[in-house]
Amino acid sequence: MADTQPDRTARVAGSNRVDIVYAGIIESMSSGEYPESGRLPTETALAQHYGVSRPTVREALSRLRLDGLIASRRGSGSYVLRRPDRNIKRFAPIESIADIQRCFAFRIALESAGAGLAADLRTPHDIEEIHAAFDQMEQSRTADDNTGFVEHDLQFHLAIARASQNVFFVTALDLIIEQMRVGMRLALNLSLERERVWREMVQIEHREIMTAVEKGSSIEAVEAMRFHLGNARRRLFEGPSQK
Repeated sequence: MADTQPDRTARVAGSNRVDIVYAGIIESMSSGEYPESGRLPTETALAQHYGVSRPTVREALSRLRLDGLIASRRGSGSYVLRRPDRNIKRFAPIESIADIQRCFAFRIALESAGAGLAADLRTPHDIEEIHAAFDQMEQSRTADDNTGFVEHDLQFHLAIARASQNVFFVTALDLIIEQMRVGMRLALNLSLERERVWREMVQIEHREIMTAVEKGSSIEAVEAMRFHLGNARRRLFEGPSQK
């Protein structure tokens, strides 16, 4: 494996080693160095390349398996299932991709539970706030206003959190609001050729969440939020041209 980036090992010393290995492999997959259906270098080779231990490499590979990017075959090694969208590197530092992945995992767990509580505990005022955010997103969607769409998208999710009547859900979202904003903007930037379809899909999913909360169905609200965030994650990491 050619060492085309001699500064990688130096960066490892001052950074989270697993994140660097994870990001480096994603970078190599995105560039085509590790093609789809191709086998990754061995754990030993990767450990030597990044100057880390084999357990560190194993943890990075485990994340990639959880992300659906690679599969491991006993006695044969790890193989690339699909290539991450190559445009990801144009819009975010490659080291931040692991954080965006973990942010989505956190949001799926947090916001699904919050939506369920919102369906049980929402007030008429909460419903008004949710509808207002949704309507503002619609206005931004029809006006092709991506900036407004993202900001009102954030307000929609915060309105759902407030409807849970639990300040900790709201506080948790406030703490990751910038990460949420980055993910939303990145997804739109990666979908320029079909951004209108992307925004329409988001709104269809938001309507399902809003309807479930409004009618007081906690089970449907949990499922709708989980479905929406799972799709949002796929839209970002699989790229606009993949299904």
